[in-house]
Amino acid sequence: MNERSLQRRKPIPMEYFEDPICRDVPTFVSSFVDSFVDFSVSGGLFLPPASPPPASQNAPANPSSSQLHTWLSSPERLIAVGDLHGDLSKSKEALRLAGLIDGSGRWIGGSATVVQIGDVLDRGGDELKILYFLEKLKREAAKDGGMIITMNGNHEIMNVEGDFRYVTKEGLEEFRAWGDWFSVGNKMKALCVGLETPKDPFQGLPTAFRGVKEEFHPGFRARIAALHPNGPISSRFLSQNTTVLVVGESVFVHGGLLPGHVSYGLQRINEEVRDWIKGLSGKFAPDYCRRSNAVVWLRKFSDESATNCDCSLLKHVLDTIPGAKRMIMGHTIQMAGINGVCNNQAIRIDVGMSKGCADGFPEVLEFIGNSPPRILTSNPYMKQYTNSLNVDTKDGLGLLLHEHGQKQVEVKA
Repeated sequence: MNERSLQRRKPIPMEYFEDPICRDVPTFVSSFVDSFVDFSVSGGLFLPPASPPPASQNAPANPSSSQLHTWLSSPERLIAVGDLHGDLSKSKEALRLAGLIDGSGRWIGGSATVVQIGDVLDRGGDELKILYFLEKLKREAAKDGGMIITMNGNHEIMNVEGDFRYVTKEGLEEFRAWGDWFSVGNKMKALCVGLETPKDPFQGLPTAFRGVKEEFHPGFRARIAALHPNGPISSRFLSQNTTVLVVGESVFVHGGLLPGHVSYGLQRINEEVRDWIKGLSGKFAPDYCRRSNAVVWLRKFSDESATNCDCSLLKHVLDTIPGAKRMIMGHTIQMAGINGVCNNQAIRIDVGMSKGCADGFPEVLEFIGNSPPRILTSNPYMKQYTNSLNVDTKDGLGLLLHEHGQKQVEVKA
């Protein structure tokens, strides 16, 4: 239908809107278009209908938090997954290792609780596909009484702020394709009588960017449109993330916590970061998410040498959080594998599994009831399962399984 014919189109009679069947057509069209765009962008996924989590011990302590979890009681089975950085294949391998998905990528984890500690974005080309895949698993897990909680890492914060220093060529292309499909979907919705004109996330954005190669301008522009505060991708996926999480005796955070963070309020941090991502508080993240001592940037407890980790500070922080015995963090690659220092009060789970990082063997941390944590690893040179963490070895490293493996690689962002 061309523009002239649209101008000649007669007004829609009121009877159209009074007919229940016709009245529902715009909703059906909108839902179909959204599913079409999701399928095209996600690599062929149909997202199951969302359902509220079942009432259980995993219900949020504060019902008014809108499912933004800060405090959870200990589940029967808890799995912690480190940084994924745009590598869908390695992400699936880690989840299969934990018995959470089958070979087709369907949830088989039952009532398990999974915590992914952040840094899905950057360094790889499957960022959107991982976001969609995790969303699919969240919905599948909820039907079985399970739960997947995703967290903010420093790379989520950076991208919402428009800091794309660690984006790959493939990552820009994935977002360029998203932008094309999203725009097609909006145009389809605009043709449907009864639907509001969709908001254009590209409105007001430049088409060229100084210091960026011309071939990357479309992907750069699409990434800004998708991820800026209240963008279609940031508000849909990243605003669901927690920034600090306490599950039973374990405190999860991407970088680390300082006493000031705890006194400021863990629930308050989660809510303020969520509101910022939703576009309610300006362009830049709160101060506790920026610079080296931020909750998503801190490295005081993840140095490769156990002697350089500030164990007394860590103990002080944990003592201020009721019931907390350990802090579990990502952010700094542990080439020796998942490991613990400071008498296992600091457990580091970023093994650099993404091909964009260290291409490490996937590993996950598992808790069964009140038993000590163990590591599940895909490294063929190590045992498939280990029952405990070795602490503060003679080499000064907090290694899990072996003392003479490769050292960590500390990645600056």
